[in-house]
Amino acid sequence: MNFLTAEWRKLVMINFIIPPDIISDFVPKGTKIDLWNGNCYVSLVGFMFLNTRVLGIPIPFHINFEEVNLRFYVKREESNLVKRGVVFIKEIVPKNAITFVANTLYKENYKTLPMSHQWNLEDDLAIKYNWKFKNKNYFMEAIASSKKEQLGIGTEAEFIAEHYWGYTKVNPLKTTEYEVTHPKWEKYQIKDYNYSIDFGELYGERFSLLNELKPSSVFLVEGSEIAVQTFRTIH
Repeated sequence: MNFLTAEWRKLVMINFIIPPDIISDFVPKGTKIDLWNGNCYVSLVGFMFLNTRVLGIPIPFHINFEEVNLRFYVKREESNLVKRGVVFIKEIVPKNAITFVANTLYKENYKTLPMSHQWNLEDDLAIKYNWKFKNKNYFMEAIASSKKEQLGIGTEAEFIAEHYWGYTKVNPLKTTEYEVTHPKWEKYQIKDYNYSIDFGELYGERFSLLNELKPSSVFLVEGSEIAVQTFRTIH
């Protein structure tokens, strides 16, 4: 059953290669870290939720809003099927009700902060997401050409963008799984990017190393309509 339907649009993805032990205790039981070319990734992802509905019902004042999340990648084998998924370190949204529902029902780590965005869609695309934490202004921004292109099969972009499962570590012994359905996405060619974030302050001291790392890649992905299924417990 679809718990939530929406559009995820204009996803800015800033990706870093990190030592796997940084996130090892975030890995849900029954999954393992998914590597690409032997590398472990975390991604800072900012995007817009549009036309959001919960159980088919639009919730007033909670239809269109920003989200920024820090995530990493896992996989789970089930009946000879490899499920490639994401685990969220923290998800930031501007609405308290969204945080309450996600944290209560899905046991995710949502946080409510003041947020805004700017989209310039003329000629080149300029996509920017802003939020404030402890009186500091943070942002992430991508400049890209307006021509869309396919995600190449077997590329880093496909590895980062194409995941259809979410996993949550409820506790050391309990894991929940939910499916996210959407068509294959397209991306824009990045021309420039910028961001201002204190990763250690926002996500915990272990992630302060991201302040010194140069991103391995940055993508701007168009996104699409999506549907998030009701979760199930797998462990």
